[in-house]
Amino acid sequence: MRARLFATLIATLFAASAAHAELKIDITKGNVAPMPIAVTMLTGTGAGDATGANISGVIAADLERSGLFKPISSQAFIEQITNGDAVPKYTDWRQINATALMTGTITPVGADKVRISFRLWDTAGETQIAGKEYNTYARNWRRVSHLMADEIYKRLTGEQGYFDTRIVYVAESGPAKKRTKRLAIMDQDGANLKYLTEGGGLVLTPRFSPNTQSILYMSYAAGQPRVFLRDLQTGREESLGKFNGMSFAPRFNHDGSRMLMSIASGGVTSIYEMDLRSRSMKRLTQSGGAIDTSPSYAPDGHAIVFNSDRGGSQQLYTMDSGGGNVQRISFGSGQYSTPVWSPRGDLIAFTKQSGGKFYIGVMKP
Repeated sequence: MRARLFATLIATLFAASAAHAELKIDITKGNVAPMPIAVTMLTGTGAGDATGANISGVIAADLERSGLFKPISSQAFIEQITNGDAVPKYTDWRQINATALMTGTITPVGADKVRISFRLWDTAGETQIAGKEYNTYARNWRRVSHLMADEIYKRLTGEQGYFDTRIVYVAESGPAKKRTKRLAIMDQDGANLKYLTEGGGLVLTPRFSPNTQSILYMSYAAGQPRVFLRDLQTGREESLGKFNGMSFAPRFNHDGSRMLMSIASGGVTSIYEMDLRSRSMKRLTQSGGAIDTSPSYAPDGHAIVFNSDRGGSQQLYTMDSGGGNVQRISFGSGQYSTPVWSPRGDLIAFTKQSGGKFYIGVMKP
């Protein structure tokens, strides 16, 4: 999920030796000791808030929050980097147990533009293993910082980074007995908070599209609960159908061309799929008087997980993308809900209520 928020971005790999480097974290193990990494201040001068210290600070914070990296305090640095493009003194960094080292530069290239670059070094192998350069507006320094952290994360773990992402959620405010709920969006680190709705109607379950340029959510603004589609760039929103009952629990598929939602009508709640290009609908579940809801596509779209009380209690089920081959996958006590497939398709996360307590869990499909 990536939002194109700035006008120009030029990325160039620096190191031909990267393909031969062995420095890597295996994140599939149960317990991973954080990798010690030195994130040095970018050399050069920036513009406004786009300084080397601010950029390095965001990168270090991103990496540390992942739990896979342990940034080393700058007070422990032996070599003081004065040229972010120069080869470092590897022995100085090994002496403070830095497994990896990031250096970089920031240079003004116009009234409001900067060139930001970084290099990632393997201190044991004494090689550069990654590097990129970004030309952008100075005001975009924070997003570039996240992009750089993503590159470092990907190079050292083999997995896609998530730092250049945003979170959409429901924000509550006001007195306890008269809460106002608004849609809100922010960067994954809490920066750049923005409210998307004014709180005139109850809003629930916002979901990003794959390209993060639009969201699905349920709103009571029109009097009856309905699913809405909102364009985050223009602010334009539209109701996805007018049905006899309420529509809720929306979710995009992997490319944003289709979506799932539940529609309650006549005492039955069923899962439907809508083609967002043609607006054509297809009913996927036919379970009599049961409540089928909270559907989520598998990453490749071949299957759907959902929760249902068709067996007498609220449990998790999977089915083919066309609605066939329904299989129950949870068998514990309590109420299972809000299942969602992991990006790799190997796990399903869910919430569960049992004995008056709420739990978060994962299971294999």
